[in-house]
Amino acid sequence: MKKWSRIAFTLLAAASLTIGLTACGSGKDELEKVRVAEVTRSIFYAPQYVAIEKGFFKEEGLDIELTTTWGGDKTMTSLLSGGADIALVGSETSIYVHAQGSDDPVINFAQLTQTDGTFLVSREKVENFDWEQLKGSTFLGQRKGGMPQMVGEFVLKQHGIDPHNDLNLIQNIDFANIANAFASGTGDYVQLFEPTASIFEKEGKGHIIASFGTESGHVPYTTFMAKDSYMKENSETIEKFTRALYKAQKWVDESSPGEIAEVLEPYFEDTESDIIETVVERYKSQGSFATDPILDTEEWNNLQDIMDEAGELPVRIDHKTLVNTSVAEKVSK
Repeated sequence: MKKWSRIAFTLLAAASLTIGLTACGSGKDELEKVRVAEVTRSIFYAPQYVAIEKGFFKEEGLDIELTTTWGGDKTMTSLLSGGADIALVGSETSIYVHAQGSDDPVINFAQLTQTDGTFLVSREKVENFDWEQLKGSTFLGQRKGGMPQMVGEFVLKQHGIDPHNDLNLIQNIDFANIANAFASGTGDYVQLFEPTASIFEKEGKGHIIASFGTESGHVPYTTFMAKDSYMKENSETIEKFTRALYKAQKWVDESSPGEIAEVLEPYFEDTESDIIETVVERYKSQGSFATDPILDTEEWNNLQDIMDEAGELPVRIDHKTLVNTSVAEKVSK
């Protein structure tokens, strides 16, 4: 009995020591959890996934809990209600919140994409495309009030086309069903996101003939933002987050579409690898991925011009009111 008691005691002591050492080790390596709500899952957001997969956030001591909230309104609700610490969504949402008189404004602190992400797809192959060819056609556009629709109409007007008079404009189809509607025979032209546009082209369902991102210029299309109170209480976390993002932005800028596509594959299991690569190449070639996290004044004003043209700008807001570039500028030096 005494012998077994001594053995049991020895094993227990060893186990306790092991647990103690493990606990000490886990405490040393413990990461700070940051909850991020992304407005949708998109190859357009490649640098974000790269920052996670390449371990750039972990290098900064951060554990990213990523949730896809599927919609700007849901994303902002999650952020405002405390369901997320940081939101990845269009900068226009911060303007809408501010216009409603929020006591805790939402601040844009790191830009991810700097162009629109949609493309003009035609049903028939078009040689020597000119925007004038759209006049009199049936155009399947995006949901009214959303950034894709605002950019789409802005570009059309830039080319002398009145969307509501020169086109048979269809805007009453839910975002999730726009691609299916076009595939089923609705419309001569459609405004589509990737990878759907490239998939349609590969399958012969349509032809990409123009980029709304190229036509509209630089705009803070998707930005990381947080409540002002969170940024003040967690300034070090925001700096770590932005530094990790900048590492990813540089990696994406310096890497080939194939290398980037390989990193993105776990996030797009239903999309063929060659399509992912094609989409990445297209976005890289038109400069959609911001190469640093700084949201400058010119981009901010361009965003408000587009919103104003669409009749969706509630009030013009100074860049410094809803944009904080201090952290982005610091980590980019």
